[in-house]
Amino acid sequence: MMRTRPLKVALLGCGVVGSEVARIMTTHADDLAARIGAPVELAGVAVRRPGKVRDGIDPNLVTTDATALVKRGDIDVVVEVIGGIEPARGLITTAFEYGASVVSANKALLAQDGAALHAAAEEHDADLYYEAAVAGAIPLIRPLRESLAGDKVNRVLGIVNGTTNFILDKMDSTGAGYQEALDEATALGYAEADPTADVEGFDAAAKAAILAGIAFHTRVRLDDVHREGMTEVTAADFASAREMGCTIKLLAICERATDGASVTARVHPAMIPLSHPLASVRGAYNAVFVESDASGQLMFYGPGAGGAPTASAVLGDLVAVCRNRLNGSTGPGESAYTALPVSGMGEVVTRYHISLDVADKPGVLAQVATVFAEHGVSIDTVRQQGKDGEASLVVVTHRASDAALGGTVEALRKLDTVRGVASIMRVEGE
Repeated sequence: MMRTRPLKVALLGCGVVGSEVARIMTTHADDLAARIGAPVELAGVAVRRPGKVRDGIDPNLVTTDATALVKRGDIDVVVEVIGGIEPARGLITTAFEYGASVVSANKALLAQDGAALHAAAEEHDADLYYEAAVAGAIPLIRPLRESLAGDKVNRVLGIVNGTTNFILDKMDSTGAGYQEALDEATALGYAEADPTADVEGFDAAAKAAILAGIAFHTRVRLDDVHREGMTEVTAADFASAREMGCTIKLLAICERATDGASVTARVHPAMIPLSHPLASVRGAYNAVFVESDASGQLMFYGPGAGGAPTASAVLGDLVAVCRNRLNGSTGPGESAYTALPVSGMGEVVTRYHISLDVADKPGVLAQVATVFAEHGVSIDTVRQQGKDGEASLVVVTHRASDAALGGTVEALRKLDTVRGVASIMRVEGE
């Protein structure tokens, strides 16, 4: 039997995502009520600019006092889609104190203070759900947290930022340079006026921290994630990738060490074979590849951003949290029982593609090979092209640690015959 008294929802933020959440709550009200077992009522909307016209939202619900809204005492669920650290953090903890559960899309806050927020939720017997914080509409957090709870996840490898994937895809498919592809992404609305968070990997790093924490049942903060942006990727890098049967993607990679004693989380551009499923992810789409003991390899694919896709994830969490409220229960909280240390980038082992500018004369290749051997880095393939006394030397290694590769490159720079290191890129997905 359906309960007639509605569950009250406070919406913090009414931008692209928040307005879609409000619209879906209104247009799908009957379906949501049937799925939850009680109607849901939008009880208030906190905004910065109250005078702005918001279609479909009763102006009487709009307020600029978000704190008063979450302190009302009759709010069942607070939906936070304002982003940033403050005032979002204070509003979420206040919501818990006043008896509400929280649905959030705030990846930056969760990556930085997820443990404290989970502790506050547990203290007040409330839910904290955040499917929308990673990969938009793609169901990812719930499968990792619930569907794979009986399995052991060893690796999460993914494209988790649509802006960067659009730019790299354009560079690959059209031969455009970085700036040209970025300009197109901006014109189409995929890139912000200031794209730093996307192209420098900050957005992906926050998502990697969240994914690693859930996948490995350990606490991983944003500061634990190694981050490299993609602004230095060039058309020449794509040409080299094509010669290897690869393309280039900005990847978030979370791994459990082979001995199971530690984990790593990193974000950086990487070459991946065209045969890998992630290589075919085009445009502004996201995809995440999960490898685990029992289920093997799984891939989650779909739109990773945008108002409607992100709102879909928010509403999915809202339904789950409302069901829990009706049942007098809470869903899964933080699982950090393994308490594994997070290793630094120096311990990461992978393959590398190194492009060197060298003198075009006898003995150069032998000198370079000697340096690799002295640092314990095995060479897989090497390719040399020369003209008019200058040459380029492309070396692809077998798997080596980042620390060993760093020492190798430092030694290469000291050779008189090496004019410079044109590019270094990791090779993943093999």
